[in-house]
Amino acid sequence: MGLLALLVAAPPATAQFEGAGGPPPRPDGGRDSRAPAPQSQLPAPPAPFLGGVPSGTATQEPLELTISDAISRALEHNLGLLLADTEVLRARAARTRVLSDLLPDVAGRISETRQQLNLAAYGFPLPAGIPSIVGPFTLVDARVYLTQSLLDWRALNDARSEAHKLAAARYDYKSARDTVVLVTADAYAQALAAGARVEATRAQAETSQALYTLAVDMKQAGLVAGIEVLRADVQRQTDQQMVTAAQTAFEKTKLQLARLIGLPTGQDFTLTNQLSSVAIPEMTLEEALERAYRTRGDYLAAVERVRAAEASRQAALGEALPAVRLTANYGDLGTSWRASHSTFAVTGAVDIPIFQGGRTRGRLLEAEADLRNRRAEAEDLKAQIYYEVRAALLDLEAGNEQLRVAARARELAMSQLAQARDRFAAGVAGNIEVVQAQAALSQANDQFIAATYTSNLAKGALVHAVGIAEETARRVFGGIR
Repeated sequence: MGLLALLVAAPPATAQFEGAGGPPPRPDGGRDSRAPAPQSQLPAPPAPFLGGVPSGTATQEPLELTISDAISRALEHNLGLLLADTEVLRARAARTRVLSDLLPDVAGRISETRQQLNLAAYGFPLPAGIPSIVGPFTLVDARVYLTQSLLDWRALNDARSEAHKLAAARYDYKSARDTVVLVTADAYAQALAAGARVEATRAQAETSQALYTLAVDMKQAGLVAGIEVLRADVQRQTDQQMVTAAQTAFEKTKLQLARLIGLPTGQDFTLTNQLSSVAIPEMTLEEALERAYRTRGDYLAAVERVRAAEASRQAALGEALPAVRLTANYGDLGTSWRASHSTFAVTGAVDIPIFQGGRTRGRLLEAEADLRNRRAEAEDLKAQIYYEVRAALLDLEAGNEQLRVAARARELAMSQLAQARDRFAAGVAGNIEVVQAQAALSQANDQFIAATYTSNLAKGALVHAVGIAEETARRVFGGIR
């Protein structure tokens, strides 16, 4: 029971993101009296964040895994984070491509042409006696061409739009890191909770075995009826089933943790941490909201997408405006490389759109529709942040109160079981009183775990809602790469 008292963030038996069934049935057809596992207040993360890319080779010796090691591995190998990093690369490539419209376009060309011309075919009036056929002759040309946009409102605003999209992708990556930290810490805590459940159920099974042995001895001594032995045996068998179920749940939570942090396939590991209560910065609702709007990656990304849509609308308008461009070339031209001579041309032009068949109007309408959607998404996310922060604060307040009550209830249940065992050993009462006291203590333990889990999960939900999950993890756990 000592580990249970120290455990934090502990949903009993079932996994947070992959729900398991309820407790196994008892031999008499009833259900175990344990409290059901609490449901997570956090929304289930997108599927990629529950997977990872395995890295390395499995070793024969079990790996000792700390929570900081788990988070560091997840930040390197979690699939959701790798996909977010790819989106940053994609946005950077798109911005580079659009910037090319504003930068000089320089190209070179070397050619050698052998040709013969019919001047009459080109309409040249030639005096009588002069042949219209010229050549064959050779023409060589080595030249560099330059094209430069001096003023292009469409290209300028397209570049601004892609710059905002790149910033949005980087903020999405930051948000993904926070999500990975939260999911990994929660999965690690679930594994610890499942391990603690194994210890608790084994201790209860040992107690049931001891009570069964005592009941057999007392029946042989003629102190109790046979029903007492039967009742103790039923409870003993039930508790043994609970040990099997708890061990299976523990192994499943370890598999889930190994998958999302990208451990080598088949790598065995042990958990070395026992999580203590995590201290988070105290903040009012107003302070939490102000910080969330300033630091949350997904909200900052939404704001950047609004700015990108505004720039795209300006780019659509820019298609209807004149554009100034410069073209130039320089090179050697002649009938042979030795007889060539340098030539050049420089042209400045103003392109004025006159009629584009509604293309500009269509693009403008598309840009306005996209801008409207982006603004609506940003406002919706802003409201969502308020509700997430408010809900986390309410859960934290309720969880702390539940934890206080559950701790007191567990103390009373321990005392009740001790007294019931003493009464049964003294022959004052039957072992049904002991069985009931055992069930009450089991339920009190589960309620204590559930209350601890609710309190600490609310803390995790709060730091995630504010956008400081990774920052808090580095401060609390340290050693995160």
